[in-house]
Amino acid sequence: MSEEEEIVKGSLTGEILDARHEEIRAVYLEDRRPWVIGYSGGKDSSTALQLIWYALSELPPEKLTKPVYVISSDTLVETPQIVSYIDTSLTRIDNAAKQQNLPFSAHKVRPIVDDSYWVSLIGKGYPAPSQKFRWCTDRLKIKPANTFILDKVAQYGEVVVVLGVRKAESATRAQVMNLHRIKGSLLSRHSTLPNAFVYTPIADFSTKDVWQYLLQVPSPWGNRNQELVTLYKNAQGGECPLVVDKTTPSCGNSRFGCWVCTVVEKNSSMEAMIENGEEWLEPLLEYRDLLASTQDPAVKGQVRDHKRRNGQVMAKRGGGIVFGPYKLEVRKDLLRRLLTIQKRVRAEGPNPREELIKEEELHAIRRIWRSESQDWEDSVPKIVREVLGDVIDWPVDEQAVFSAEEKQVLDAICQRHDVPSDMVAKLLDVERQYHGMNRRSAIHKKIASVLEEDWRSEDEVLAQMSEQST
Repeated sequence: MSEEEEIVKGSLTGEILDARHEEIRAVYLEDRRPWVIGYSGGKDSSTALQLIWYALSELPPEKLTKPVYVISSDTLVETPQIVSYIDTSLTRIDNAAKQQNLPFSAHKVRPIVDDSYWVSLIGKGYPAPSQKFRWCTDRLKIKPANTFILDKVAQYGEVVVVLGVRKAESATRAQVMNLHRIKGSLLSRHSTLPNAFVYTPIADFSTKDVWQYLLQVPSPWGNRNQELVTLYKNAQGGECPLVVDKTTPSCGNSRFGCWVCTVVEKNSSMEAMIENGEEWLEPLLEYRDLLASTQDPAVKGQVRDHKRRNGQVMAKRGGGIVFGPYKLEVRKDLLRRLLTIQKRVRAEGPNPREELIKEEELHAIRRIWRSESQDWEDSVPKIVREVLGDVIDWPVDEQAVFSAEEKQVLDAICQRHDVPSDMVAKLLDVERQYHGMNRRSAIHKKIASVLEEDWRSEDEVLAQMSEQST
């Protein structure tokens, strides 16, 4: 007997499913709160959504008065295959809901441009996420999902968030699920969002229950659940559920996680996909490994600035420097490599229009480099033209701008007078930003903040630290 046949003959009986459908209908009908269902496309969220779909389809039309929003979180750095799978699924959900006169509607939530992964990492220089500095989850997943939920709270007063999470996933998950449970109710209070409640219809399902259900019960919106089996085959991790708080573990080993994830030691899912014939994903895995290599303590000083983004130097307790963002030259190299990989993936992968980085992200990176990093040579358009050609119509900066040649002149003058050229360049950029404004009172505060930055070189900082420790 095959593994799939063994799963299908599991313990999830028709009576159990009927009872679960009855529970779902009771929760749906007990109040007027709309539902927001988190859908990642993975096995758990698919099971939860299918159960709800079949349960509600048995209600008469006059009782289907509450909208059910199905939201999927697009971090903009999902594995390309999964993006295609999710997009197709959301379209099918919308179409099937209209055909069957059910109150479901599909929505994709994504981070705002300035919070996106590439704008944060390449634009602002945030180091690749790690267990100690996991900045990505809040910006890419929690904020977009919670913004959607809070919009519905503002519209309806209260909402019920439905999550396909299970207690069997981890002891921590089970503890969190029980912590906020409302006495005498199947709902829990949301851990952070006011007027939001949580319902977990598959909380007590085992992994075997989930697979048995999906292999026995067809998708009501037209997906082939067998495709999920194929996606998970040989995977060493599960799916990445909708993230609405910081208790969710990293999804880096998941087929439904981000391809750039460096929070885990290695991306087992990507490796499995490549081993199963998706060789065109190799450049993505190599790039992810490159980002992970910058977390090596021996490398940090080479790739990251000795100053924090606030312009100050932070010392470690035991000596040394807490390094700040990636140096501008490193960010330029990362952008060039990323665009090169995008070009290669378009040529070798299934989608000739694959976008690993969006055009609006490139514009945001250009703005940040120009305004914060004194990129007087305007590197982003140059790098894009070098790798991809003239594919973007870059807006002309109407303000007076400095050139790379003028930066060289400034460096020479500052060197003669022993003045930090980066400081003078930043002061000139402040003046440029406020030039022509009717009210320039804020410029004094901005100039003061630039002058208050620590303009010592890394060698000077380390030398002074050494003197203070002796």
